[in-house]
Amino acid sequence: MGLIRLENVTKQFGGRTILDAVTLELPTGRIVGVVGPNGAGKTTLFKLISGRMTPDLGSVSISKGLEVGYLAQEPEIGLQRTLHDEVLSAFDELLALEQRMHDVSEQIAAQHDTPLAAELMTQYDKLSARFIAAGGYTYEQRLEEILHGLGFTKADATLQMSALSGGQKCRAALAKLLLQDANYLLLDEPTNHLDIDAVRWLEKFLATHSGGAAIISHDRYLLDRVAEVIIEVDRRKIGSYPGNYTNYAKTRDVRRLTQQRQYQQDKAFIEKEEEYIRRFLAGQRSSQAKGRRTRLARRLEAGEFVTDAPQDTRELSLTFDAPDPTEHESVTIDGLSKSYGDKRLFSDVSLYLSPGQRLGITGPNGTGKSTLLKILLGKAAADAGQVQLSKKAVVGYFAQDALELTPTHAVMVELQESYPYLSEQQCRDLLGRFFFSGEDVFKPVGSLSGGEQSRLRLLKLMLMAPTVLVLDEPTNHLDIPSREALEAALQDFPGTVITVSHDRYFLDKAARSLLVIRPDGHAFYKGNYTFYIEQLERERTAQDAAESAARPPRREERKPAARPAAKPAKIKSRFARSSVEELEHMIGEREAKIAALEQRFGDTDIYRDAARLAKLQEEFDALKSELTEIEAEWYARMDQAR
Repeated sequence: MGLIRLENVTKQFGGRTILDAVTLELPTGRIVGVVGPNGAGKTTLFKLISGRMTPDLGSVSISKGLEVGYLAQEPEIGLQRTLHDEVLSAFDELLALEQRMHDVSEQIAAQHDTPLAAELMTQYDKLSARFIAAGGYTYEQRLEEILHGLGFTKADATLQMSALSGGQKCRAALAKLLLQDANYLLLDEPTNHLDIDAVRWLEKFLATHSGGAAIISHDRYLLDRVAEVIIEVDRRKIGSYPGNYTNYAKTRDVRRLTQQRQYQQDKAFIEKEEEYIRRFLAGQRSSQAKGRRTRLARRLEAGEFVTDAPQDTRELSLTFDAPDPTEHESVTIDGLSKSYGDKRLFSDVSLYLSPGQRLGITGPNGTGKSTLLKILLGKAAADAGQVQLSKKAVVGYFAQDALELTPTHAVMVELQESYPYLSEQQCRDLLGRFFFSGEDVFKPVGSLSGGEQSRLRLLKLMLMAPTVLVLDEPTNHLDIPSREALEAALQDFPGTVITVSHDRYFLDKAARSLLVIRPDGHAFYKGNYTFYIEQLERERTAQDAAESAARPPRREERKPAARPAAKPAKIKSRFARSSVEELEHMIGEREAKIAALEQRFGDTDIYRDAARLAKLQEEFDALKSELTEIEAEWYARMDQAR
């Protein structure tokens, strides 16, 4: 197994320390999720590993023979070739080998009657063996599969790279990287330009990639599905958490709470010791005071105390205040259809949204999701059908782009022009809740990042006090804490929500029903995204079973009917002999142990020791598995008692 190791690495930019004496090991064969606030140093970490940066202090080492592939957020890619030829360049070495085989083949034809023929044939056989071992006869097929999986059509393959959109260029760079067969992949926000189908395809690819990968992503659903370890980059340090994103979030909260308590205890102890030293250093107890001072200094130097106050993660102070919904907030969509030229987007879409309903809309790119929202808002005309929405409803709209912002306005001016009744101090207070403080309020809107512009737009939307929210990809530029704040605000919002999103975790939290629009039609599901996926799996399983039953048996299967085999004996639970009272006692006992272990995850000594943390996680998983088995036996007894 290969290994990537950072040892006491420090990296600074302009006097600002990004990473401070961090040590990290990344073994191959595992998928690691990398999370942390924007600007914390996640991309810097990847550039150090890939060799695009060197550390100011410390070292980065990679096992011999380990090839690391890196996908940047804004990858460099050639523009002079077609999409097919640019992605095909991933096989440059293989193509050179193929050309060498062709050259030797021509030499064999020319020298077939000479003594050189046998030597050339041997050379050709060796080249051919290398070519086959490297997948030489399948590279075109692999190229087509990956381009298709990332959402490209056959027609797209002939397009010039210079004619592609920024998102398409990023997908082309990802395709090229995945075809290079690097042992270890560094993927910096790989899902930014992928639709929901392409992200699911990428998940399946990563699940079968044996070399391992590290992924910087705000896509929590992806990190829940593929990550085995979560690395958190925050406040110049790196922390490691076993498990997926959900496990990380739970463990992180416990750690932070424990660290806060430990900090307060240590601070009180240190202050008490320092007060004693000050009072008695020059008095009768001078020797005791000096001894305490020496011991305190030794313990501080050894790092026995938590001396840095845990900083709370910044969260948007976002609330959508609205009165309880009335019949005015209901939305009726009746037979909507829309096409552009020969391309049909959707047809005969009908649904009714009662007041307070939350509808998520998803599907591949280009199926008309944003167009549907614009029809609902009266910003586009349908070919057929109608929408009924009360004129009394206050509709708040969050578009994919930020065209409603004026780039030349200062942030303060942008807010004041929309809400002139606000005083300057009120504007400053509100902007501060959305992370615009100090001189930030005078920045031109056009100079803001995508995330900053999204926060400003959410603030303006909040002040509008809408009763109906129509949101088009609202999480696109938000970091994870901001996404979580938006989800919490929507859960508390009493009005109606209609949102288009590719963020599956967001759809799980924000939607109670789902409209899925695909090129071949649309479907409505009374549930969130996870419910939709479960339904798809059930439908696929039922279809496979039906096809299997309808398929005539192969000749070797056509045998005389045999006596039915006896059913295998049901495997008894190891708790089958326990009484109901004993089972209930064991359940309570396991639950108490699990609760105790959850507290230990935040123990200062444990979270600094990767080996102890891994052992604790193993014990935790074993207890959870045992509890599940005991509960299953208890439920079985209850069913029998009925």
